[in-house]
Order: sequence, then C-alpha cells, then structure tokens
Amino acid sequence: MSELQVHGEAMIDPDDIGHNPSNNADFGSVLDARLSRRGILRGGMGGAAAMLFGGLGVMGMSACSSSSDPQPPTVPVEPPPAPKFNFNAVAKNVLDALTLPAGYGYTVLFALGDPINNATPAYRNDGSDTGFDFRAGDHHDGMNYFGLNAAGTAADVNGSERALLAMNHENITGNFLHVAGATSSGGVRPQAEVDKEIAAHGVSVIEIQKLAGRFQLNRASAYNRRITGQTALELAGPAKGSAHMRTAYSVDGSKARGTINNCATGDTPWGTFLTCEENWAGYFARATGDNAKRTANEVASFKRYGISEGSSALGWHTLAGEQYQRWNASKVGVGADGSDDFRNEANTFGYVVEIDPYHPGAVVKKRTHLGRFAHECAVYAKPVVGKPVVFYMGDDSRNEYIYKYVSKAVWDAADASRGISAGDKYLDEGTLYVARFKEDGSGEWLALTMANAAISGSTAYNFTSLADICVHTRLAADAVGATKMDRPEWCSVNPKNGEVYFTLTNNSNRVVAAPGGSKLLPDAANPRAYEDAKGSSTSTSKGNVNGHIIRTAEVGGDPAALSFKWDIYLFAAEAGADAAINLSSLTADNDMSSPDGIWFSKRNGLLWVQTDDGAYSDVTNCMMLAAMPGQVGDGAAHKVANKIGGASLEVTTQKGKNPSNDTLRRFLVGPKGCEITGIAETPDGKALFVNIQHPGEETSVADLADPGRFQSHWPDGGNARARSATVVITRNDGGSIGI
Repeated sequence: MSELQVHGEAMIDPDDIGHNPSNNADFGSVLDARLSRRGILRGGMGGAAAMLFGGLGVMGMSACSSSSDPQPPTVPVEPPPAPKFNFNAVAKNVLDALTLPAGYGYTVLFALGDPINNATPAYRNDGSDTGFDFRAGDHHDGMNYFGLNAAGTAADVNGSERALLAMNHENITGNFLHVAGATSSGGVRPQAEVDKEIAAHGVSVIEIQKLAGRFQLNRASAYNRRITGQTALELAGPAKGSAHMRTAYSVDGSKARGTINNCATGDTPWGTFLTCEENWAGYFARATGDNAKRTANEVASFKRYGISEGSSALGWHTLAGEQYQRWNASKVGVGADGSDDFRNEANTFGYVVEIDPYHPGAVVKKRTHLGRFAHECAVYAKPVVGKPVVFYMGDDSRNEYIYKYVSKAVWDAADASRGISAGDKYLDEGTLYVARFKEDGSGEWLALTMANAAISGSTAYNFTSLADICVHTRLAADAVGATKMDRPEWCSVNPKNGEVYFTLTNNSNRVVAAPGGSKLLPDAANPRAYEDAKGSSTSTSKGNVNGHIIRTAEVGGDPAALSFKWDIYLFAAEAGADAAINLSSLTADNDMSSPDGIWFSKRNGLLWVQTDDGAYSDVTNCMMLAAMPGQVGDGAAHKVANKIGGASLEVTTQKGKNPSNDTLRRFLVGPKGCEITGIAETPDGKALFVNIQHPGEETSVADLADPGRFQSHWPDGGNARARSATVVITRNDGGSIGI
C-alpha cells in the first residue's frame, strides 16, 4: 500500500522491503510436478475415469447406459446472455481530477479532517487543526458497508439508504497534516505533532444517510467513533496472556493499545468489521546494541519482521511518558518478563482486529489466531451450516506468503446476529494454514501447528507453543516451506463459485540469474522477471515490475480443503509492452500496473481491481477497473520468456484466458499522486463508495510555501492542500453501477 511518511518525507515503500531470509523454494519444486502413472493411480478410479471419458460429451456417455430403451434426444440449452458493461472505458490520464465514464458522477462524502460530531469545528486544512479523535483520519483505505434500517436503530443487510461505513486510515501525509510539514528527525518531536499523527491513524465508523438523493454524513449519530493508535483494546486467541504480550501497560499480557497502518479490511458472517494491520513494524525504534540484551529467539523475530537495531521510526518514542515510550521496543527495564518496559510492545501489533460497528460500546479485539504479519485483508468464504468458517489473508511484503484460517467451530446460522461474541467462538480457536504452490497448477495448505514436525523441530526459532506460532507466524511459515510470493496484497472470494483472487502487486527482487538472499528466480506462481523503462528515463525498473493476479479453487469446492488448483487470472502490463511481458494482451482500454485492491460485488459478481503504482505513473495516475471473472483452468499452460540484460530464463506457468475489452475495462482514473483503494456498495447496487488515498503525497516541505507547487489540490481545488477522501459514485440516471 502507501509509503510510510517519516517526518513528512517518504521512505522506500516498506511493502517492497524483504525480510524473508528462509531457503524456501519459490514453489514446491521438490515435488514431481509431472503426472506419472503412479500419480494417476493414487488419484483413484474417479480421476482416471474423468481423464478417459472427459472428452466424449453427452453422446459418448449415453452409449454406456445399461438400459436398452432408446434415449431421448439431447435438447441444447440456450445459455443466458453474457452481462455487459454499461460504460465506455476511461482513458489513461495524469489530470488532477477524478475521471469517470460519461453518465457517471461523484460526490465527496468524507475527507481528511471532517468532524464526526457537531461539537468539533470544521476543518481548516492549513495544518493547524487538532482534535483528530473526532475527525476523519488520513490515508483512507479499506472500507466496508453495514446496512441500517430506515430508523437507524438496527442492522439491515438490505439497507441501501442508511448505513454505517467502517474504514481504515492507513498512514499520514505529514507535510499536509502539519502547518509547515512534520518536524525533521534528529531530536525530540513536538508533542502536538505526535499526538495528531497517532490519532490520524486507525479506523473511522460513521453513519451515512441518503437525503435529497445524496449520501451524507450524520454527525449527530451515536454510532460515530474513531479507533486510533492510542485506543485501549483487548488481545484474544492463543497469544493472549502469553509471555510475548507482557508490557508495563498490561503486565498479564491481556490488553493492548491502538491499531496502526490499517490497510485492507474484511467483514464477518456475524456482522462485524475486520481491520488489518500492515506495515506496523516501521513504527518502532530499537537502540543500537539491543540485540546483545535479547534472547536468540527475540533477535530472530526482530530480524524476520524488520525491526533492526538503530531504527528510529517516526520519532514517537522520543517523548517522555509511557504512551510514547511504548514505541521503543528496546529492553530498558531490569525485569525478566518485560512487564517493566515495552520490549514486547511490537508483539501486540500485526493482527486482524475485530470491531463491532453496530455497538459503539463493544470491546475491540485483536484476533491473534489469524497470525501476525503485514496483514492484507481477511475475507471469508461463504459460510455453510455445519461446516467451519474460513478466512483468506495475504502478507504484503516482498517474498511473503498467502494464508487461510479454518475455525474449529462449525457455522450456526443463529450466530449471524451475535456480533463480537461470535468472533470469540469462531476466530479464537481453529487452524492457521499457509499456501504452497506447485508448478503443475496444484497447491496445498500447510498447517501451522505444533503437531507439524517442521515447526516443532525448527532451528531458526525454538517454537514451544501455539502462542509462539501466532506471534512469529512468518518464521513458522518459513519452517514448513511455504511459497514466497510477489507481495500478496488484497484478496476476494468470487460469490458465484467460491474461487479466491489474490493481487500480487510487484516484486523488484525477481531476477533471471544469480539468485541469492532476497533475490529470487521466477517460479510457476510468480513467473515474470523483466526490465521496464519509465518514460524517457535511461534507467529501468527490474523484477516483476507490474505484478499479476493469481486465483485459487479449493478441491471439491470445500473452503476447508487442504489442496487447491490455481492459475494466473491476469498479468498487469503496459499495452505497448513486448508480448513476452504483456502476457494477457492488455489494450489501451484496460492496461494497468501494480494491482492492489481487489473486491467482488456480492450483488452481481463483478470484480473490481484497484492500483497502487509508480511504474506507469509517467503515463497515468492510479485507476480502478471492472472485470468479468472467468474460472480457474479456463486457459492453459504457458511458457514465459524472461530477460534482463543479457540473461534469460524460461518459466512455465498456468495462465488463465486472456481478458478482452468486453471483460476488462478501466472505470476511473484518480487525481495526481493518489492510490485508489477501498470499495463498498449499497445492496441495491446504485451507489459505489471508493477511497482516494494520499493525493499529492509527493509535495515536499519546500513546496508548502507556494500552493502553486502542490502536486495536487484534490478534492477541494484552488490552492487547497490535497486530502484523502471517500467518494460516492452514482449513475446520472439512477441505475446500477458497472453492469
């Protein structure tokens, strides 16, 4: 997702910093990927029969009937007409505007600094504003819609005119948030700046209502609230109360404070909101020499999660007071268990956090059994009564993994209205799995439990409990040999067939020769490594520059299955790129780079793809596209010819059917410097909510004195500082969005 802002200046994108030194193969290459006679026999006669008779069709099978009666003729069934887009493709552009198709319009609903109650003054947008506990936070990101009845007194899954929006505020653009930009590093940060930055992170829950044909924020609503980087909350699941969680704030390891770098989201079958903590590691400082004071396990964990000695992060830890010192993960106390300092504070971040939007007084809980990593999304498969509840997740950093969680409890439809207490039932006890992709288009889910000998026998980390696994999930996934992926971002489940789509946004460390460390050769599931020139620059980007979208289908259609099939739905690329790079034959109407957000409409099954890109930004701002999904296996095996400089490498992958302009089309282009992220819709499909994150973020401190030099003035225009914002998109004729 977006870059961390350190004292107002952009760091290298932390998603593209790899901390995975494991020797895992890029896919399950240790297994024989070619079908053998023995492999077919292991599959049973059902599989063999399918291979034998699969091409015979109806007439071939009817010839095997045991009945001597004549068979009735087969009457062809006319397939339903394919759905069609109701808009023309939007052209790529670098305008400082939100560009939509003809016949569509938008309104700004909720922008950075907007008050969520009637007591907080209007936002001045000059850097002087305070009170962010009651204002919209910055960097609007993942978002979910929770319907209300007409009176606003209860949940209504069909409510299309009154609802709650729960949304993430991932990060901050310090140069716009403060009057003269954020104070530079090198000393004690001003308390007012730090307090504002902490409060501008987190989550907003707001009530919206359609009045006079337009959605508006209801500032008088009792539902409205902010959950920030300072909010008190509870730990839940196997890591609660463990030695990993003990701090001076919670000596018994049961409580924590705040949620930060909240990226993508999810919801639950019981009506709660899931917010996911992504690049939390970058907020913590550690003193030089701290490793010598820590155990081997602690040092291994810090290294794996990227919290190095000598790091200073955002400088929040430079202030006196335990609410600031907690951002210092160094061992400064004398106690043995960490209850006299904040050496364990970082262990309380990196989770899926559950919030009940309908009950403002309900406790917020970090669900540790879903693992600790740079979380992107937590989306559930359609629940079936009597079957476990399943959630899918990605770890957004270079060379990281794809996960799923399967509950121990089986779904009871009576729990659909139980809120956060249902989360206790389904999210605190189950099994966490990590994916291994094989080159033949199959894959397996590897259990992260102490019963797995690869974990209990690990030499990289001495695992002794399930709490160890939940807190040090990346190390457990390393141990079992999961597949290193090209930055797993969002994921979404196709409501029509249960297949799961994962965006793999890019990976600058794919190489075609001399692999080592974090430099990896392409593999079947991450098959591209190439070089790409940006504009007239003589320098080139290398690796998997533009990213791709992979999809999986669980064997037997069972989300709890331990094996799956996979293929690559889409290779992102510039339309003018060589065919060896533009493998999906994208055109000017649907080319893209760095797919990030991905979301299926539950109403009509339309797939929406959002981008967070720097590789194609000389030609176009970030965008959102609409897609008609196919299904796993609708394409074929494909040989990818990779080349960087004079080195080349051919990789065979499983490639889905190429899209066309009738199945993939650009729907919007955002303003300058933005990322398009976060999406939700009304149940009637007539309003689409989209977040425009960090427009103008490349504006420097030196530019603040001259508004004419701001990269963007969106959405307010004129000389205004740019603001992240939620927009409501509608059709001018009041019709449905997309199709």
